[in-house]
Amino acid sequence: MRFALRNLIAAIALFLGTAGSAQPLTRVANTTLQMPLFPAVVGLTTTNAFGDLRFSGNPVGMASPAGETNRLFVIEQTGTIHVITNLAAPNKTTFLDLTDRTHFSINGEEGLLGLSFHPGYSSNGWFFVFYTTRTNGSALTRHDRLARFSVSTTNANVADIASEVIFINQRDEAPNHNAGDLNFGPDGYLYVSVGDEGGEADAFDNAQRIDGDFFGGILRLDVDQRAGSLTPNPHSAIGDHYTVPPDNPFIGVSSFNGAAVNPDEVRTEFWAVGLRNPWQFSIDPVTGWMFASDTGDTTREEINFITKGSNYGWPYREGAAPRPGAGTPPAGLVPTDPIHDHAWGTFGTNQGKATVGGLVYRGSQLPEINGSYVFADYITGNFWALDFDGTNVSNYRQLLADVGATSFSLDPRNGDLLFTDIVEDRIKRVVRGTTVLGSELPATLSATGAFSDLASLTPNPGIVPYDLNLAFWSDNSHKLRLFSIPDTNSFMTFSGHGNWQFPSGMIWIKTFEWEMTNGVPGSRRRLETRFLVRNTEGVYGIVYRWNDEQTEAFLLPEQGLEEDFEIHEGGLIRTQTWHYPSRNECLQCHTDAGGLALGFHTSQLNRDYAFGNGTTNFIAALEEAGYFGNTVSNLHVLPALATATNENVSLTYRIRSYLSANCSQCHQPGGTAQGSWDARITNPLSAAGIIDGLLSSPSTNVAARIIATGSLANSEIYQRIITNGVRRMPPAASLMLDTNGIQLVARWITNELPNHQTFAQWQVQEFGSTNAADSAAEDDADTDGAPNFLEFLTGSDPQQAGDGFQIALHRSGNHPRIDFTQRPNVAYQIEWTTNIFPTSPWQLLDVPANAWFISASNRNHSVLDPATNGAARFYRIRVVEP
Repeated sequence: MRFALRNLIAAIALFLGTAGSAQPLTRVANTTLQMPLFPAVVGLTTTNAFGDLRFSGNPVGMASPAGETNRLFVIEQTGTIHVITNLAAPNKTTFLDLTDRTHFSINGEEGLLGLSFHPGYSSNGWFFVFYTTRTNGSALTRHDRLARFSVSTTNANVADIASEVIFINQRDEAPNHNAGDLNFGPDGYLYVSVGDEGGEADAFDNAQRIDGDFFGGILRLDVDQRAGSLTPNPHSAIGDHYTVPPDNPFIGVSSFNGAAVNPDEVRTEFWAVGLRNPWQFSIDPVTGWMFASDTGDTTREEINFITKGSNYGWPYREGAAPRPGAGTPPAGLVPTDPIHDHAWGTFGTNQGKATVGGLVYRGSQLPEINGSYVFADYITGNFWALDFDGTNVSNYRQLLADVGATSFSLDPRNGDLLFTDIVEDRIKRVVRGTTVLGSELPATLSATGAFSDLASLTPNPGIVPYDLNLAFWSDNSHKLRLFSIPDTNSFMTFSGHGNWQFPSGMIWIKTFEWEMTNGVPGSRRRLETRFLVRNTEGVYGIVYRWNDEQTEAFLLPEQGLEEDFEIHEGGLIRTQTWHYPSRNECLQCHTDAGGLALGFHTSQLNRDYAFGNGTTNFIAALEEAGYFGNTVSNLHVLPALATATNENVSLTYRIRSYLSANCSQCHQPGGTAQGSWDARITNPLSAAGIIDGLLSSPSTNVAARIIATGSLANSEIYQRIITNGVRRMPPAASLMLDTNGIQLVARWITNELPNHQTFAQWQVQEFGSTNAADSAAEDDADTDGAPNFLEFLTGSDPQQAGDGFQIALHRSGNHPRIDFTQRPNVAYQIEWTTNIFPTSPWQLLDVPANAWFISASNRNHSVLDPATNGAARFYRIRVVEP
């Protein structure tokens, strides 16, 4: 946190008194809770999908025509496509044999690599393949070929081998990095993955060119040659069998990576570039999003979210990091980072060396991965899943291990997750195993041992109620919060500005209620009670749904639930859906970076709380009761989130509080959002990357920013909180818009931010430029002892020594009183020492009047030091950018 100090004043003092009080909270053990450290989990495993069926020619891909449910086509790298018919009693026959045209080497990456059926296959019989071939029978004239075939007119399970139409036939100098996956998008266009031509480290200089050949990216072709599509620029590898969709991103461009290119030589077929070997990519039919695995070189593996016109940085980037030894990238290169990458590991570790990915699973048999992107590593055999909402990745976890996966697909009958296994030469299926790990969960809320009386929700001894400064938005629900550390020999570790540390066995309990008639507290209905349990691996969350009689709550299955309720509002009745989160959704927010237990940290709990014997600071009560293993210090001066309705507090600070409560669990360094801004309240606004900050992922709106000063349309945060669906933020367990939060953010963007001044803007105003003489933050242009950054914060003239921030010291009875004027949007905190020659350590004056407070306007403020009759004290004010 950046700050400035000035104005030392001496005063006489002797004794610092403290007032005693009855202990507000007594810690006792809890002996009733029945929550296991680890819930019973039946892990995932694999099995043969189609009995004893085997494939002898390296199975590397699968596909089915749209709308079909009883056939699966399997491609073998050696050059054969097989069709499995009658999947319940499977039979394998040869659909197309291209072995005499396919160039395949047992240790290479060549061969038959891709298959996709035209969306109109049922009527036109067209399908497309990608394979490596040889011209004139010589391996030295290797080519990558995209071709179309037709099914036989007399047998639906046999292709017409004479029907080949060649779309691209491109010379390829090396046997590796041929990519070759094919998929039709929801737009009806054919997408084709192409590698960088091979060799080592983009040896042929392809991945950062758009005016050469068809290498190192994703192509997008109009194979139906629709009206409005464009003729591709001439190239020796193509014919006249396709056109270019008119909205492809590189049409008409005259520069790339900051260098000029001839628009007439640009490969306008490119949709995305900068890839090494995108072995497999997939398009989620629900969202239309495209994901591609890109096999790493020597250090990292990556999963990319493929978007129009993006450049993924190869060979200058490997994963989200510069590639070792890559040299200086082009000045204009703006790489798009992967949504996930991991470092190489050795065989058997939790990492991998050859990523095979993957697809978004939408089946019903495995609800714990429904909606998750699943991928694997060919070498180590590790399978993983992650959740992605268009911006943020969450819940990255390992699923199982099975060496040899080369591609993924779905069973056309039921959506089961299938993969080709090149080690066993089989098609395999991901299924639930039989091994049970952990302990069974209580089936009912009463069986958890949390409450001595369910009707009143009276907690058992050792379970403590608490509340927050600012609640996370949960569809306008009311929440009752409890926590317990059952073992009195276990302790939390306090941190003033960072995450607290929690012992294994700690439990948080939260009950959600809705007013069934808005504005009538007596109409509240209990919806659910959630438990979050800390263990040695992290946390897990479960949900108990209350019955209609409101007498009991029952454990929900791990996939969660949605339920409709009738809400009475202003004489009208509307239907509102409540979302009971899945256990995986709990982990989207309860992240390591976010501190695991949301809200259980200083800025949320630094508040007064009414205990049975009086009101006191909640954190102080925790310390006095013995819940911490370390000492709490300077409690009164630590940050606290502000409520949205407190007009005495700066609007900017209220927005920062709102973002901290709702977004910081993901949007911070190490968070799952992997974005460019930091929502933590402890981070200065100037370092948070919020105001006019660039988006981490490209947008079709080139003016879009994290928050765009004065523009709601260009402010990504605002656009995300005003919508429901996949782009909604926060993404988890919410179906209602937070209208008050939306109005607050809009007011900030349109009313306050246009008057916001950065230090750089202040430098230009006061000195003419940001690099003028004596204009740096630590410079003191007028030699009055106040550096420029302090003058900026206090609003004084940096070139007028007589103009400066003033403080005054007075006697109030037997106590020193410090008076000063506080400016809006700046924090002021008094420090003291007993000696400035030499300087003794400065200490924050830990009294309520010196609390962290960001004013909405200029205010005259006084802080009384309770010290009396002691050694001389010197005071100074720390002026802080919040």
